[in-house]
Amino acid sequence: MSFAVWLTGLSGSGKSAIAGELVRLVHECGREVSVLESDVMRTQLTPFARYDEADRDFFYGALADIGVALVVKGRAVVFDATANRRRYRDAARQRIDRFCEVYVDTPLEVCRARDTKGLYRQGAALPGVQAPYEPPLSPEVMVHGDRGTPAEAAARIIEHLAGRGWL
Repeated sequence: MSFAVWLTGLSGSGKSAIAGELVRLVHECGREVSVLESDVMRTQLTPFARYDEADRDFFYGALADIGVALVVKGRAVVFDATANRRRYRDAARQRIDRFCEVYVDTPLEVCRARDTKGLYRQGAALPGVQAPYEPPLSPEVMVHGDRGTPAEAAARIIEHLAGRGWL
């Protein structure tokens, strides 16, 4: 049974660390999983990204298309992507029957302090700072990136997926 999990939150919230743990746990359940990580996918889909609204519309639409294609082929998919507008995540939800939105809620100050990519220091057009970020209104799972470990957050997601009968 295929499904998709979309991890959303600000840059530096802990999405990638949670995604890594989630993939490990999904594999332990005997399932193959594909990760659509926005930093990696952006190099392929929009190598000269402007990070404006039109660029984001294209990128997140293409990312959702790829995720849908993988799910249709029977693959579990983890989206590791901010998707700053609800409409990006909602578009994927409308096309994927078994869809789980996970909000990695982390205070902006914590994200800035982590800033492993230097994006906050560079003044990049980051969601939550220079660009809007619309948190989910009703995520299936909410975790806090500043409390607990990525493994604990991933375990909560696995619990939800198992409870839905997807694993």
